Amino acid sequence: MTGTLTIFRREMGQYFANPVSYFIAAAFLLVTGFFFIDDLTRSVTINAVNPAAVPEFLSFGMIFFAPVITMRMLAEEAREGTMELLLTAPVNDLAIVLGKFLSAWAYYSILLLITIAYQIIYIQNDSIQPDYGITVSAYIGIWLYGGACLAVGLAFSALTENQIVAGFLSMIFLLAMWLGDNIGNIAANIELANVIRQLTLQGHFSTSFAAGILRGEDVVYYVGIIGIALFIAIQLVESRRWR
Repeated sequence: MTGTLTIFRREMGQYFANPVSYFIAAAFLLVTGFFFIDDLTRSVTINAVNPAAVPEFLSFGMIFFAPVITMRMLAEEAREGTMELLLTAPVNDLAIVLGKFLSAWAYYSILLLITIAYQIIYIQNDSIQPDYGITVSAYIGIWLYGGACLAVGLAFSALTENQIVAGFLSMIFLLAMWLGDNIGNIAANIELANVIRQLTLQGHFSTSFAAGILRGEDVVYYVGIIGIALFIAIQLVESRRWR
């Protein structure tokens, strides 16, 4: 556990010291702010406010943000030769991967917490009565969803020494996992459609968390994706010891 905390502190320090992290945060908040303003405008003229507007956007947006956040984490270590230093340090492979993942998830969580300001604006507006149940459920869901995306991105970062390749591969994989929900919606066979949707990231968010429904099977799905992706990342890091 000490090794994990050491890696976690090291990575968090890099987030706050690296200008790129601030550019990512600015882009994240700029785009989510746009969707919030759009929803707020629509609530005045067209339809009721949607408290899950920002989380629903992020269910697509994390296809791009997650790879950008994680693509350098292990790939850059391997390219610059600092991975060998980590592997010879008094920390095991689990600590390396888990520390890096938790730091990425913490960074994402901070950005997500900042967007709570949008919900406060909803609450302070007397003419708007958002469904707080949907708000809480959607944010819990997108937090888990984001964790799963980050774990996948970290696994691809462990696969190659090129961070651009790592980012591209994880983006393609996450896009496929998102598009699978749409494929399930148009499949002629209902049973096949259900199976496809149960395998996708979006399928466990759009009809449950985003609708104010907390289901154990959806939580287990995202935790399972995180576990599988981190296990793969650990095996890839361990394989470098024998190269």
